[in-house]
Amino acid sequence: MAHLYISAAHRSSGKTTVSIGLCRAFRDRGLRVQPFKKGPDFIDPLWLGLAAGRPCCNLDFHTMGRGEISAAFAGESAGCDLGLIEGNVGLYDSTDLLGANSNAALAKQLGAPVVLVIDCHGMARGIAPLLLGYRAFDPDLHLGGVVLNKVASSRHAGNLIRALEHYTDLPVLGVLPRDESLTIAERHLGLMPSNESAQAEVWIERIHRRVADALDLDRLLALAEGAPPPQASAASRYPAAPPPSGAPVRIGIARDAAFGFYYPDDLRALAAGGAELVAFSPVDDPEPPAVDALFLGGGFPEYRMTELEANRTMREGIADLIARGAPVYAECGGLMYLCRGLRWGEERRAMVGALAAEVQMQVRPQGRGYVSLRETAAFPWPASAPGAAPREVQAHEFHHSAVVAPDPDWTYAYEVLRGVGIDGRRDGVVQGNLLASYAHLRDVGGLNWTGRFLAHVRRCLGA
Repeated sequence: MAHLYISAAHRSSGKTTVSIGLCRAFRDRGLRVQPFKKGPDFIDPLWLGLAAGRPCCNLDFHTMGRGEISAAFAGESAGCDLGLIEGNVGLYDSTDLLGANSNAALAKQLGAPVVLVIDCHGMARGIAPLLLGYRAFDPDLHLGGVVLNKVASSRHAGNLIRALEHYTDLPVLGVLPRDESLTIAERHLGLMPSNESAQAEVWIERIHRRVADALDLDRLLALAEGAPPPQASAASRYPAAPPPSGAPVRIGIARDAAFGFYYPDDLRALAAGGAELVAFSPVDDPEPPAVDALFLGGGFPEYRMTELEANRTMREGIADLIARGAPVYAECGGLMYLCRGLRWGEERRAMVGALAAEVQMQVRPQGRGYVSLRETAAFPWPASAPGAAPREVQAHEFHHSAVVAPDPDWTYAYEVLRGVGIDGRRDGVVQGNLLASYAHLRDVGGLNWTGRFLAHVRRCLGA
């Protein structure tokens, strides 16, 4: 399968715009495009998936082994014509001195030619030494060409192209003028999620038209077709083996403008394990659906706090389910929604009230990035195997909110080894059959959280 890696010299260079536009442009040519995103992002994958017409898959060194990454790439790409991987941060940026978890490392592992998007604002002849340095830094990386973004004028574009043609042999695969109409609204954790905007398709089509006009799609496709086919070790399984079979269960999934952060492969794993997933809206529906359990994922409830408060019957229905012992799993935005109230500036809105605490939105991030956790003896879900010891969990958190004055009697499922969690030391409130945390789990790396949650649901039901 042909594939490309879209990266940049630094974040906010325009690689998401280019990636969204290319997904839709190649889809409109009749190609089956499979999007991928490096790292634990939720928001960019929502846009990429909508543009491509296929769910986006995350590839993440923190939670996945290298073999599993290759297996995921090969598995998700099966039957597709083009794989398009969007990087995160800069091409060579890495927490590892040798760049073991960088975009460059992932591109080399997948054999993907790299298209480097350059923010050209204020640049001229200096673009040449920048790109010469990027090429020389890792000669083993296949740097296939560049896209010049945020170009001020045709004269500016000509100066940049002349400098690159004189000093380098890197092809210019497109020139995108500076255009504020292509900018998707941003907020404190990145782009506004596509599930929140009725204008998402309008934005995608606008981006698509600009990108299709400005980039050489034929040359990009030829570059992608020169990539080696995806390879995966037979020892690496993807998707992960489904949990043990059991009685069918119905799980309500909060999905609307306030809640939408879910990994598609995790939802597939729940379904493969015997769960019927029932989508519902805490914003719009009058009450929770008739289900055996709830999964309240992340999102931006703070932007819908007025509507969430106004939906009193939904809040009371969820509080009643929790009080009656229904199994509930909540991550980040779900945790916020389950507390007594949500405060943003001087405004306070009532939430579900199942957890005895307030949540306050802060100006600065309270937790952002990878986390490492250790399960405590209070972790409520059954172990992956009989007699298995509490395990360390690799996950991630992204939140500007903080739990204010958490109940001193709370029991916690996790000890925080790296990250912030609820109080800097602990995460994962356990209250009856409820588990609510800031950490976002993903069912990779042998974690099998979906299988353990389903076992918890069935145990609660006596099934």
